[in-house]
Amino acid sequence: MSTFFALLDLTAPLFMLIGAGYVLTRSGRWPLVAADALTRFVFSIAIPMLLFRLMSDFAREPRVDARLLVAFFGGCFIVYAIGRLAAFAIFRMDGAAQSVFAMGGIFANNVLLGVPLAKVTLGEAALPAVSLILVFNSLVLWTLATVSVEWARHRDFSPTGLVRTLVGVIRNPIVASILIGTAFGFTGLMLPSFVDQTLVLVSQAAIPLSLIALGMGLAGFGVKSSWGISGAIAFAKLVLHPLAVYLLARALDLPALETAAVVMLAALPIGANVYLMSRQFDVLTGPVASGIVLTTVLAALTTPLVLTLCRAPL
Repeated sequence: MSTFFALLDLTAPLFMLIGAGYVLTRSGRWPLVAADALTRFVFSIAIPMLLFRLMSDFAREPRVDARLLVAFFGGCFIVYAIGRLAAFAIFRMDGAAQSVFAMGGIFANNVLLGVPLAKVTLGEAALPAVSLILVFNSLVLWTLATVSVEWARHRDFSPTGLVRTLVGVIRNPIVASILIGTAFGFTGLMLPSFVDQTLVLVSQAAIPLSLIALGMGLAGFGVKSSWGISGAIAFAKLVLHPLAVYLLARALDLPALETAAVVMLAALPIGANVYLMSRQFDVLTGPVASGIVLTTVLAALTTPLVLTLCRAPL
């Protein structure tokens, strides 16, 4: 219990910043257009600069264990299959709705919340592992969702669409900063001092600004109906997903730090990308929006609890 309360105390300021962003926007003091601008700055500038600086030293860091990809995405596929089955058997959803429902159980807010939580709770040593997941996360899960929905609707999918998805992922500022930073690190060159210090200053602002932006974004979703569906998605995301990833990590005998990193990422609340999917495919928009708010609130308690259990010896 002492570990849980220590982690709760460590993560509480992060969720308070999310709450501050939420209150600022809901109170009307900051319009949603300001929240959108801040989110774009964090996503396109601040977080990429933080990750570029981190990955520019990647070649000098200990190698990241690639088995963590098997643990994380293996857990994703297992929970996705369970989600599809539950959506059909319990809620009688069609194929497209099943896909978005199941995606809500595995697609987490790994950028705006995962990076800050990893840095605070696990330290910078965990960030290379987190970065490796971030590189593949959007590519694997967006492709899975696209193929699943298109197959459900047309029993076919376009290679052109998959290529477009791949190009979009590579052009993503987060993924691009990780790839460019890693490539720079392998050159063996050092960043000039004035460039490094500039990156340090922006990186220090990236964490609090990302959390405030997340809170502002949540205010735009609001609270909608279909709480039965939202609750089921939340259960899959906050309970089944971290459990599946943890069991796979143990089966693969991953080191403690990598295990904690992938389980923490799996324990995070639903990411806004699932809402974008629901809008794009025009299914479950209300339940997904409610699920994002619900899981973010609950994660203030469940994420420290999951990290505590993850560190406990079996």
